[in-house]
Amino acid sequence: MALDQAKKAAIIAKYARSENDTGSTEVQVAILTDRILYLTEHLKTNKKDHSSRLGLLKLVGQRRRLMRYLKNTDLARWNIIKTDLGIRN
Repeated sequence: MALDQAKKAAIIAKYARSENDTGSTEVQVAILTDRILYLTEHLKTNKKDHSSRLGLLKLVGQRRRLMRYLKNTDLARWNIIKTDLGIRN
């Protein structure tokens, strides 16, 4: 499921580094985290939905790669986004 525009705009406004920033690593991680949380709740009620489970695993892998990139480039921003979104190592 795609995010509605209002929720996505709120996420972008919170994590953007400048006013026209929509694709920075922090914004991408925040959007992926919201989608991961939605799919996790969906899979709690629909246990046999294996295609959504595969999509969830792909999203988690993509977020892990983005977090690894952020950790290697700017450790302070990595710590901030990790604690703010509640992401484990």
